[in-house]
Amino acid sequence: MPKSKTRKKAVYTPPQKSQQVKVSPRWLAPAMVAAWIIGILWIAAWYVAPRAPFIGPLQQWNLLIGFGFIIFGVVLSTRWR
Repeated sequence: MPKSKTRKKAVYTPPQKSQQVKVSPRWLAPAMVAAWIIGILWIAAWYVAPRAPFIGPLQQWNLLIGFGFIIFGVVLSTRWR
């Protein structure tokens, strides 16, 4: 006699998703874009005027500062909903 083809285990049903939509804070998008722009402008200013009074003495650290702002903007973008 053939075996029954019915399932012995219950079918998996995923839990209900919450009805609440997550919303980003209002300051997040402007801060993210501002961090990107500041980082790009910092690096560009250092390349255009490497002997400027404020950024000249920092030498190669200017790249780290500029990329730090850009990376901070990317980190903020991961929080954006």
